[in-house]
Amino acid sequence: MTSVMLLPAKAEVARHLERYRAWERLLLAAPADHVVRGNFENTGYTLCVLMGKRCAREAADAAEHYLRDVPARI
Repeated sequence: MTSVMLLPAKAEVARHLERYRAWERLLLAAPADHVVRGNFENTGYTLCVLMGKRCAREAADAAEHYLRDVPARI
């Protein structure tokens, strides 16, 4: 038996990755801001769900790889 993973639309992945990176920059600028931290963590969780990863950093890396991946030509 083989398992098949459905992949999200690249536009959705790009949109969520952009949000994640924006909140990451804001968190680096204001690490004590609880609102910023909460939004950063929420966007990380969303990426985890989209990319099937347990860690936000792994999910962001997977999203970047997925968006760079060029389909093979036949």
